[in-house]
Amino acid sequence: MLVCAANVSEGRDGKVLDALREAASDALLDVHVDVDHHRSVLTMAGPPDALVPRVLAVGGVALTSIDLRRHTGVHPRLGSLDVVPFAPLEGVSLEGAVAAREAAIEGLADLGIPVFRFGPLASGSPRSLPEVRRDAFQVASPDAGPRERHPTAGATAVGARLPLVAWNLWLQGASLGATRALAALVRQQSVRALGFEVTGATQVSCNLLDAAVVTPLDVYRLVDGALGPGAHVVRCELVGLVPAAVLHAVPEGWWARLDLSSDRAVETRAAAAGLSAS
Repeated sequence: MLVCAANVSEGRDGKVLDALREAASDALLDVHVDVDHHRSVLTMAGPPDALVPRVLAVGGVALTSIDLRRHTGVHPRLGSLDVVPFAPLEGVSLEGAVAAREAAIEGLADLGIPVFRFGPLASGSPRSLPEVRRDAFQVASPDAGPRERHPTAGATAVGARLPLVAWNLWLQGASLGATRALAALVRQQSVRALGFEVTGATQVSCNLLDAAVVTPLDVYRLVDGALGPGAHVVRCELVGLVPAAVLHAVPEGWWARLDLSSDRAVETRAAAAGLSAS
């Protein structure tokens, strides 16, 4: 069993979102839609030989339905199918995620999409997603597919990694500059964070790379304790699903405040969809 949280640069067109859901089919566990980011996260799971074709089908819809030339949104983006990360869930090692990554890279390149690889590399040195975003078409050429950006679809970053948690804090009373300073405050080896201005608020947007160690509660307490006068956390937002281990690391009394719940554990959703390997 692998899980893939595909990030797609579409969060406003209902017909396109429906087509993406249909392409994901029975592998789909969750869809998170964000209008401000103009971005959606489709969490899919399944055995590698079943999951990769679903991911490629989602990529095909993104290729034909999303035009980055007309795209606006606060989140940085490389392509219409922006990020495709494979992570082990049950009975598959990180090496299995790497194998799925390579199959997806080949399939997306065959669609005519430039592809950049992140995660473990053959050289032994890993490449991070932020490195791909920084270097793509500047100091780094695509690993597969065309050498130039696709005119409407851009490029795709395809990776293999351990599961992470995408999680946001919405703030009131904090300027964009102050929000970006808070993002810098929480940023560390296991936490990536950016500050954005969203509708009626600002947002500290986080990727928690080891969320059972540095938990959403840890980040919440750090941000809440550093807010200036008149500023406060309006709400927290889980993007997609969360590994069950993260729930075990956070006292249940905090779950509602942090937008966590047992029914949003990826293992729970996979079992309910009949995808559990156990």
